[in-house]
Amino acid sequence: MRASHFFISTLKEAPSDAEIVSHKLMVRAGMIRRLGSGIYNYMPMGLRVIRKVEHIVREEMNRAGAVELLMPLVQPAELWEETGRWDKMGPELLRVKDRHGRDYAIQPTSEEVVTDIARSEIKSYRQLPVNFYHIQTKFRDERRPRFGLMRGREFTMKDAYSFDRDAEGLKRSYQAMVDAYTRIFNRFGLKFRAVAADNGAIGGSGSQEFHVIADTGEDALVYCPQSDYAANIEAAEALPPSVSRAAASQPLSKTPTPGKSRCEDVAQLLTLALTQTVKSIVLSVEKEEGEREIWLLLLRGDHELNEVKAGKLPGIGPFRFASDTEIMEHFACKPGYLGPIGVAKSVKIVADRTVAVMSDFVCGANEEDFHYTGANWGRDLPEPLVADIRNVVAGDPSPDGKGTLEIQRGIEVGHVFQLGTRYSADMKATYLDENGKPQLMQMGCYGIGVTRILGAAIEQNFDAKGIIWPASIAPFEVVLCPMGLDRSQTVRELADTLYKRLLESGVDVILDDRGERPGAMFADWELIGVPHRVVIGERGLKDGLLEYQGRRDATPTQVPREDMVAFLKAKLA
Repeated sequence: MRASHFFISTLKEAPSDAEIVSHKLMVRAGMIRRLGSGIYNYMPMGLRVIRKVEHIVREEMNRAGAVELLMPLVQPAELWEETGRWDKMGPELLRVKDRHGRDYAIQPTSEEVVTDIARSEIKSYRQLPVNFYHIQTKFRDERRPRFGLMRGREFTMKDAYSFDRDAEGLKRSYQAMVDAYTRIFNRFGLKFRAVAADNGAIGGSGSQEFHVIADTGEDALVYCPQSDYAANIEAAEALPPSVSRAAASQPLSKTPTPGKSRCEDVAQLLTLALTQTVKSIVLSVEKEEGEREIWLLLLRGDHELNEVKAGKLPGIGPFRFASDTEIMEHFACKPGYLGPIGVAKSVKIVADRTVAVMSDFVCGANEEDFHYTGANWGRDLPEPLVADIRNVVAGDPSPDGKGTLEIQRGIEVGHVFQLGTRYSADMKATYLDENGKPQLMQMGCYGIGVTRILGAAIEQNFDAKGIIWPASIAPFEVVLCPMGLDRSQTVRELADTLYKRLLESGVDVILDDRGERPGAMFADWELIGVPHRVVIGERGLKDGLLEYQGRRDATPTQVPREDMVAFLKAKLA
């Protein structure tokens, strides 16, 4: 590619709405342009990266035995109604009507459609296993689109769906996809981690997320350096404390704490450790016929609620945080001074595992400006329902018993699920076994955020000058920067010769023949992030040398002109 035949549209400044590094740099590098809230045009430079990501994904999916098809962006509501997701998905599912008033969904995912294909096309056990995949536009009507491609509304995703005869077959298909994903992210040249995850709205049983490691990541990843344990913080178990509850040693006392509604402030006032306090979180739980039930969850003062774990408490159902009105109605006290002692029997109390072994603790007295000190289970209030409802913290014991946990940040770019019969049961997707009896197909689903990979790769690979793409997904592998192209016949001829030789060698190279000044030319390519640069100038040519500089290199390297093709091939290898 010659730059004069391409479209390069770099900017010196990022738009004011760009909040994170990847959004700023993608706009400045001319890779995306905003069309609407969470919707972007993929410009030629950005599209080249997307196509390289797709190419690697296709190669590894095909290598793993998956078969590509293409499902439509617009899907009939009837399919979503069969699985109950037409209503459950909420406002994130964009619903439209055609001219006849029929309902359709703009697909955020394709479980229903692919299951419809399977039940229509697969009749016999001889046709299984099979894994269908496609790379398609998706739309999720995010409440607050932000961060460019990281949390947009329209995006490109590779989603695959496996169909097997039984649970053992599903496990094999699932592992094949885990292995394929590992190869894919290794080929991307990104640092990543696969972690155990919660299934969320997709449903099913086991799942794993693939995260690109980045300090700016939204997700907290938990891992044990001494073992292979890794999980999303939503799925990481906080083990029960190894110590037993100590006997009560203090009397229960209502203590004035004027204006101190936070555990941190109460601990400071009473000169106690924060770990001696208990915080109260009130949930309003939806029950039948519009009725609501109040739940009081208790956590140690330095711990945080894990909402995913809370949502799995037996009998809890859909919940939200209680309103001030609901709190006043059930506790006769405003938030900040709530506690479990003396509450109405209708309030369901759940204590985190850590709280359940505490003694002589501090909690709210359900009276403004007062807390109880010296509170103890059994003596001052009944023994609670105990559950793991908190986020783990660094230093907690690993659930596999092989060390302690650490936490790092990551950006989710892939997710694999063992769905089981979650969709095949609802949609009656069956096959005939060896005995001619119908059996439900076992399903798995596997997604990769194709366009999200761009943002994640940049968040992991950038500096003050711009993007630093891994060579495998860079818009171009090599850029040739001739100095004084319009003034020097020698420079022009060597640039053309080297350009043709690199193309013939299979190198994805761009020749910058725009006639830009060296400073502007270098700044453009450093911003765009091409990983390898060759400078061709008369001064070096007099000595038979060309100047090479990798995007991460602090200084250039002089390379004999006749060796440059082999030198670059070695670098790219």
